[in-house]
Amino acid sequence: MLDGFLIGLETAFSIKNLFMVIGGCIIGTFIGMLPGLGPMSIIAIMIPIAISIGDPSTALILLAGVYYGAVFGGSTSSILINAPGVASTVATSFDGYPLARKGKAGKALTIAAISSFFGGTVGAILLVFFAPTLASFALLFHSAEYFALMIVGLSAIAAFAGKGQVTKALLMTVTGLILATIGEGAQFNMPRFTMGIMDLQSGIGFITIAMAMFAIPETLFLVLDPSRSETKKNKDSEIKDLRITKKEFKEIFPVISRQSIQGFLIGVMPGAGATIASFLGYAVERNIASNEDKKMFGKGSIKGLAAPESANNAACTGSFVPLLTLGIPGSGTTAILLGALIALNVSPGPRLMIDQPDVFWSVIISMYIGNLILLALNLPLIPYIAKILTIPRTYLIPFILFFTLMGAYIGQNNATELLILIIFGVIATILRFASYPLAPLLIGFILGPMLEDNFSRATQLYDGISFIWERPMTLVMLIISLLMIILPSIKSRFSNKKSF
Repeated sequence: MLDGFLIGLETAFSIKNLFMVIGGCIIGTFIGMLPGLGPMSIIAIMIPIAISIGDPSTALILLAGVYYGAVFGGSTSSILINAPGVASTVATSFDGYPLARKGKAGKALTIAAISSFFGGTVGAILLVFFAPTLASFALLFHSAEYFALMIVGLSAIAAFAGKGQVTKALLMTVTGLILATIGEGAQFNMPRFTMGIMDLQSGIGFITIAMAMFAIPETLFLVLDPSRSETKKNKDSEIKDLRITKKEFKEIFPVISRQSIQGFLIGVMPGAGATIASFLGYAVERNIASNEDKKMFGKGSIKGLAAPESANNAACTGSFVPLLTLGIPGSGTTAILLGALIALNVSPGPRLMIDQPDVFWSVIISMYIGNLILLALNLPLIPYIAKILTIPRTYLIPFILFFTLMGAYIGQNNATELLILIIFGVIATILRFASYPLAPLLIGFILGPMLEDNFSRATQLYDGISFIWERPMTLVMLIISLLMIILPSIKSRFSNKKSF
């Protein structure tokens, strides 16, 4: 292992590979900032370039740099214009955008950058020491466990429901699950609920729903209420103020530490990924927060911003464990990376560490280098990026609409998506007026297909739902998800009784 690590260290620190890390991080960051253009799109575009390089280590270092660079940069559009174009940065917008609205865009971007750096760094360190062990742990998870994990992810709705809004949150989650059933079914690959529209056979794109739930309502609110485009101006909330105080750092450090480890462990599980890690990270931190801190979640909490950012970056790093050690892609992005590895004549699996240690270890070491580069790249640019908020409303609204429409169209490459975007955008605006939480709908939509896939496989394997009590790990996770929904309501009842 030590010999392989030294070979990887030498490979990662070669001049060519260092340039590839820097190039990948820069490309990924700027692509991630644009809503709608996520890591999947840019990695797919860059595969021919990577293959033409020839050297598997160099090619994978470049693609990995683009991947975590895009996730790193994806928080920018979520924080500044409430337009999360990547699923893993949706949770970032819940507290990142309110902070920006308060005139603390610089501080929000700084917290996001630091949290992302810590998450990615902790993930890279854990990857070095525990990759082989964690790979064998990941093999314990089958369809039944993944189904239970999706249920745990859905139980996070309790964290996004305000006081007395649990019923509304449940309704929105069910709506999201219903929307996820449009298109080809998991079991029979037959189109369903498409109403004869050919463009709906592949389902509704995530980007379309995400933009409809967040970007379109925000744009309409900017039109209806011009004051929303004005950030608060005071001495402590200038855009150029990037500093976080010692008190703020003490507040977010335990959050970052917990969610970096939790996010990495979720990322290790094939099929889980950064999206679930970010939602669960947010939900966990809100549930364990004090009553005073809990009130701030959704209104500009620094803990609510730090949790998903550290979790999703750690999960990105963790997703390389099943990819490299088992040859199992954990997400759509890592599936594209797997295709690139095969095209480069690299066979991921348990023997990769022994047969091609330069590929295995150089990628892992480059991740740590990449996180340092991303921090050094992003922090100086924050004052300039944050100036997006100083753009007058007359220019800001067309800017948001352009990227929203472009992102929706690029996601599925059909005009029907634009119509769906407008319709759901108007509906989402009405729901916001009625005080319905929109995040649970998006959670249901994202997790719905994975929930259905794993449930159908588990029922086929066990000829029914007996897997629930026959597999102890599944039962434990289902109990945890039940507690995540019940405990907050019990806690609030007790606190109400005490107040009387």
